Amino acid sequence: MTALRSGIIGGGFMAEVHAHAVRAAGGVVTHVAGRSPEAADESRERLHATHAAASVEELVHCDDVDLVHVCTPNALHAEQAGLVLAAGKPVICEKPLATSPKDAQQLAWSAAQAGVLATVPFVYRYYPAAREARARIAANGSDPLWLLHGSYLQDWLSDGAETNWRVDSAHGGQSRAFGDIGVHWCDLMEFVTGHRIIRLSARLAHAFGGRSTEDGALVQFETDRGAAGSVTVSQVSPGRKNRLWFSFDGRDAGYVFDQEQPESLWIGGREDNRLVPRGSQAMSPGAGRTSRLPAGHPQGYQDCFNAYLTDVHTAVTGSAVDGLPTFEDGLRAATLTAAVLESAAHDSWVPVDA
Repeated sequence: MTALRSGIIGGGFMAEVHAHAVRAAGGVVTHVAGRSPEAADESRERLHATHAAASVEELVHCDDVDLVHVCTPNALHAEQAGLVLAAGKPVICEKPLATSPKDAQQLAWSAAQAGVLATVPFVYRYYPAAREARARIAANGSDPLWLLHGSYLQDWLSDGAETNWRVDSAHGGQSRAFGDIGVHWCDLMEFVTGHRIIRLSARLAHAFGGRSTEDGALVQFETDRGAAGSVTVSQVSPGRKNRLWFSFDGRDAGYVFDQEQPESLWIGGREDNRLVPRGSQAMSPGAGRTSRLPAGHPQGYQDCFNAYLTDVHTAVTGSAVDGLPTFEDGLRAATLTAAVLESAAHDSWVPVDA
């Protein structure tokens, strides 16, 4: 397969993650665009790109760009991803896909009309332990899940003086903690279990005054398969660097995953509990496909991102891959975020639009 040529819009941390994953997947970064030509030139060196584009429009229309990565502040996603789709090129857009369901729906529709691959990097799907939980839950249909619970905790905003463009609703959107990391948990829950949230009740929480968006959120929900659930989200939990944790419970077995200790899936039973380590023969083929390193060599977030980019490159060539998140999943995240904001504003249960 000819190496895919990527153009990256943006030059921050996520752009670096994308650039590394492009090379790991066998591609090359040919162009990078930033907020100015000077910023693009600085990013070109850090991202090991061949060229710095003078503008986003120039990058999108370059003949030597096969795939465009949108890695800019949230408020820019809808416009920039829309430019890529209008040019008829495949696109990866960082989440949130858009800061409103209306814009996200327009992008999902435009992607369908353009007939090109359009994907959002919900890369926690690519942990082998999460795929293993998915396979076992699907195979154990006689033990339906009744309780879906967990949390996603970070501490990078636990200093009240800390600031970032994400704290500003004009750039990050009306929801920060849930819109930034809560949607990751919900996407992973729905992907692993096959359940869909149909109604929810939410409360937003603030650790510090002066921030226009929430520091945390508590969400209760019900699913289309009759399960109850809850998730706690926080970006002000000291000591928790990136703890995405879930427990999906049936009557006979429970499945637990912790992203800060991701090398195994915990399976609980009435008589005994056990760990299924990554790389073991007990793992399913689907989980084994996302295992990038030999057993005993810890696999982390960047490895999952690399596996995701490999799937993107495979899908761009027209081959089917299992579990690749699309703009429809980005629209789903925007819909859930809007429901959380509505519920918190009215202190009530609200339905989640299909």
